[in-house]
Amino acid sequence: MDFETARQVLASQTLPQYETDDTFLGRLRQGKPPVPGQVTTLLLALKVIQDSLKGGSTLNRELAHALFLVAYESRNLFEVSRTSRVEWPPLLDEDLERIAIAAYKIFADAADQASS
Repeated sequence: MDFETARQVLASQTLPQYETDDTFLGRLRQGKPPVPGQVTTLLLALKVIQDSLKGGSTLNRELAHALFLVAYESRNLFEVSRTSRVEWPPLLDEDLERIAIAAYKIFADAADQASS
């Protein structure tokens, strides 16, 4: 997967203008777990983005928005649905943590480079 493909995957699974009932956030919003392979694909995309942007000092607005949504909104939707007694797959909590860490690493590297 190259950077542009990874960016498109992340955007299509998270940004409101692309949201459908089958996107990552669309499914969580409905109280449905991700489809098989969806989390793996997102984690791969995040890794490719991190590697591609290593040493960069800025993120474009759309990418930053998608990173925020995949890290924050996915956790928020998970927690809200859990309090509504949605039965999530046992590993989804850990998957969301891995996603948040991957997004954080992208932001942290950009912030480290901007302050240098």
